[in-house]
Amino acid sequence: MKSETRSKLMGVSVATLATALFKRGLRNQVIQGVHPVASKGRNMVGPAFTLRYMPAREDRNQLSEFRNPKHPQRVAIETCPEGHVMVIDSRKDARAASAGDILITRLMMRGGAGIVTDGGFRDAATIGALDIPAYHARPSSPTNLTLHEAIEINGPIGCGDAPVFPDDIVVGDEDCVIVIPAHLAEEVADEAVEMSAYEDFVVKQVKNGQTIIGLYPCTKEEHQAAFAEWRKSNGR
Repeated sequence: MKSETRSKLMGVSVATLATALFKRGLRNQVIQGVHPVASKGRNMVGPAFTLRYMPAREDRNQLSEFRNPKHPQRVAIETCPEGHVMVIDSRKDARAASAGDILITRLMMRGGAGIVTDGGFRDAATIGALDIPAYHARPSSPTNLTLHEAIEINGPIGCGDAPVFPDDIVVGDEDCVIVIPAHLAEEVADEAVEMSAYEDFVVKQVKNGQTIIGLYPCTKEEHQAAFAEWRKSNGR
């Protein structure tokens, strides 16, 4: 991902990106049911690095399995590239934790851009205090071994009903998370910046008493002219 694209995506909302993707026929790119563990005051942006869980089989998932240096959960944390977002397919099941504060601290120290699961995290309060964006469905304390087995690193997954392919671009804001197909990231970022500028203009007009009819969406030339003047005076 180009640095310019990353910068643009840092300043737009998931809602705006969802509209831009909808224009391109993509309706299911928002990861459903996940929310920030804690507000970070900034977007999470980065290419996806994935981890997939499957239902655990008891003879394969004893607590001693964590001693295995090839355990996929641990290996994923240690191999997620700098600047990437780890996206975890936990089968939309938060009854057992996808990870805890120690692993996510390690991901942060290695330069990870964030982490998302459609399950839950244990130690959520501690994770929320870390300087790394984290999104989950809800807090969960039992270890993932009780219900889930980490089985595949960096393959295609479903996370919260959204399709996620390695290196797709993941964006999270204060509400939720969206996945942008990698080949569309640059053009969607450009369009989202334009959309955001117009939405900021609209908010200003609405606060001044303007009706939304003809303004949002824009169907009157007078609003286009006013928007152009607003952009010029506000450096947008």
